[in-house]
Amino acid sequence: MTSPFYLLFLLIASIAFIVWSTAYKKMNAFFALLLAAFGVGLLSGLPIGELVEMLKKGFGSTMEKIGLLIILGTTLGIILEKTGATSSMANSILRRMTEKNAPAAIALTGFIMGFPIFCDSGFIILSGLNHSLVRKTHFKMPVMAGVLATSLYAVHCLVPPHPGITAAVGTAGGELGRVMLWGMLLALPAVIIGYLWSIWRGNKMDHSEQDPNHIDHDTLDLPSPLLSFVPVVLPIVLIGLNAMLQLNYTATEMSANTLLKIISFVGDPVMALGIAVVVSTVLIKTKHKEDFKHWLTDGVDKAGMILAICAAGGMFGAMLKATGIGSNLGEMLSGLSLGIFFPFLIAATLKTAQGSTTVAVITAASLITPLFANLGLASPMGITLAILSMGAGSMMISHANDSYFWVISRFSNMDTSTTLKVYSMATLIMGVSVQLIIWLLFLVLA
Repeated sequence: MTSPFYLLFLLIASIAFIVWSTAYKKMNAFFALLLAAFGVGLLSGLPIGELVEMLKKGFGSTMEKIGLLIILGTTLGIILEKTGATSSMANSILRRMTEKNAPAAIALTGFIMGFPIFCDSGFIILSGLNHSLVRKTHFKMPVMAGVLATSLYAVHCLVPPHPGITAAVGTAGGELGRVMLWGMLLALPAVIIGYLWSIWRGNKMDHSEQDPNHIDHDTLDLPSPLLSFVPVVLPIVLIGLNAMLQLNYTATEMSANTLLKIISFVGDPVMALGIAVVVSTVLIKTKHKEDFKHWLTDGVDKAGMILAICAAGGMFGAMLKATGIGSNLGEMLSGLSLGIFFPFLIAATLKTAQGSTTVAVITAASLITPLFANLGLASPMGITLAILSMGAGSMMISHANDSYFWVISRFSNMDTSTTLKVYSMATLIMGVSVQLIIWLLFLVLA
């Protein structure tokens, strides 16, 4: 029988390898996770045949749970970006806010834009508007960049269908609708905290707006704001309705009522996102009809690497379960009373060390899922809050090893020091604050 301490050593070594290979050797996260999973299985003494089967099972089960969600989510984001819907929504929000409320306007814009598109894409798309606002108002770029960056980032870390938190739902066996609703609620205070910090710290930075190559795109022929908002709001409403129905009706009651069955069908996350993709086609102008097929390809291509990393995380998790590492670690930790803080600490350590929010959450979920019972997180609400705790941990700390950090710095013409002081410090405060709220919710609800 393999010693529990040897299995613990394998666990620590595998996590260290993932961090070292991705952060320092710049290895693709898919191969880092694959090699870690293979190494754990081999060194723990699993027979080769069983080892290979566990790798395939972990890969396949992960793809089954989240594959369609991520492909549809990325495709929707591409369509909204290419049709100009994201710019139309942003312009609509900004027109309704006064100059003195420009940071609040860009925060609200980032929060809404963050649902369908990734934070890096959203920042790139909206950076032109940010430069325009800086030129038209008295606010400095560190303020506006920090507000936009943190609002997009809060949604990216906490709300499905973004890949990290979605993969964690699949790995942990959580309810996507429940995680989405609570994630949206938790993202709001995170956005407010990022907003307040960015204004306070950003105003202390010396920075002059220099963007000679910027072109104001406000006059482009954009789709109407109303049509632009529909593909974003519709799936959120459908998934939210389905989640509320599941809380208030049994499966038997829902199957006996035609209306409830229809809502349950269209409120399934895959169906809701699929409907949103179909609805988004009304935004496509005649001159772009031929481009649509290329946009679909772009959506699938963008999803490919994300899916590969998520599936590799599933392999790593399956191997941890097969070797018994999870249950052994659970027994060793059961007396430490870490509870809801343990998922947060693991995800935060991984995020800070290797930079990727997605990899941090996927790895944390693979490790922590077998420990839910030992940590007192096995209830439906406990699992939901544990997943969101991983999301809070994956916020911090975003710094120079995170590609999003450099997107913010480059597109805002801010130096590294300024970006660290405004944005990176904001991610630390946001992550800790959200975790404290999760802890309070756990004391009351779980």
